[in-house]
Amino acid sequence: MEKIKIIGGDPLRGTIKVSGAKNSAVALIPATILADSPVTIEGLPDISDVRILGDLIEEIGGTFHFDGKKAVIDPTNMVPMPMPNGKVKKLRASYYLMGAMLGRFKKAVVGLPGGCHLGPRPIDQHIKGFEALGAKVTNEQGAIYLRAEELRGARIFLDVVSVGATINIMLAAVRAKGRTIIENAAKEPEIIDVATLLSNMGANIKGAGTDVIRIDGVEKLSGCRHSIIPDRIEAGTYMIAAAAMGKEVVIDNVIPQHVESLTAKLREMGVHVETSDDQILVSSVPDLKAVDVKTLVYPGFPTDLQQPFTSLLTKAHGTSVVTDTIYSARFKHIDELRRMNASIKVEGCSAIVTGPVQLQGAKVKASDLRAGAALVIAGLMAEGLTEIAGVEHIDRGYSNLVDKLAGIGATIWREKMTDEEIEQVKNA
Repeated sequence: MEKIKIIGGDPLRGTIKVSGAKNSAVALIPATILADSPVTIEGLPDISDVRILGDLIEEIGGTFHFDGKKAVIDPTNMVPMPMPNGKVKKLRASYYLMGAMLGRFKKAVVGLPGGCHLGPRPIDQHIKGFEALGAKVTNEQGAIYLRAEELRGARIFLDVVSVGATINIMLAAVRAKGRTIIENAAKEPEIIDVATLLSNMGANIKGAGTDVIRIDGVEKLSGCRHSIIPDRIEAGTYMIAAAAMGKEVVIDNVIPQHVESLTAKLREMGVHVETSDDQILVSSVPDLKAVDVKTLVYPGFPTDLQQPFTSLLTKAHGTSVVTDTIYSARFKHIDELRRMNASIKVEGCSAIVTGPVQLQGAKVKASDLRAGAALVIAGLMAEGLTEIAGVEHIDRGYSNLVDKLAGIGATIWREKMTDEEIEQVKNA
């Protein structure tokens, strides 16, 4: 086990390059199961979630060759093996295997998803979609069993806007008989990315990126080449770091439209933000203004950036209110920020941040992926040394975070934890 150490206070300047989107990658890899020949995906992030999915693809008879950027996946000899636990438990997005396996084999057994503990991530909308397409769904000993004689297109209205359910129903429906219509579909860029891959494979999908997606089932899908979109959450995280400590930081390989809600909030705080085709320049200013933020489904402010943004708000003059309407359990980073001298109180699903305060370095622990990002940003702003445990959470979603930040002037490095420290973390 490792920890990240940061000596705060250094100005950041230079260019930082964004990797491929984690939230696309975890859906694109399962989507390749639906093809009958090899698929190449370019620009994948080198993160643990991608490597675990690669192992799962190999467990069911596929091949997965990944060089840290590009993956060649051959699904030709796959078999519908049950995947009740093990690696599946480590992944928040393991449920995409359900839609893909069901679409190809008309049956699947997949363990319930793991990953970050953000409170319940119900999959009732996914199950409702699979049942509408003709699958019988049962929960036996903590695994979901899916079986279908055949899949037939259906009209499915999602009760809540869910990225996971939208993608999963798309995966199951592309090889079903007839037309499927998903209403109240999620509109995130990652959904368009998955639809683009499926269309390149031969699927017939219209309306991805709007709230009504129409899918006409096809008999077969074939391999193709696909380039993943850049990670808007990673880009946003570095934009927030630059807003906190940046002299002139260029975020490279980004689609500015995907981070418009964050750009608007940073400008409202007084941060200098300039956008071009695929780059964003961010510079901090001495006096930041307090702002209120409410997370919403895309194109609103992303729940995944709420935690890093809270760290930045400790530097703003006045009182800011951060409301998370999507995951109420997304405030686990607040106690850790308080250890670093932040003045924050939680009321219901809002965090009230009073600033500006000078954060102080401390020993803290990342409880989930984006809490980890929040603590890294706090460490960059803090006086003295910050030590962050729980680095495995950060590695799930950020490729080479330490090297990228060191490359723009941060004093940040990784160290092995001692046996004593590992015990302390386990008991905490």
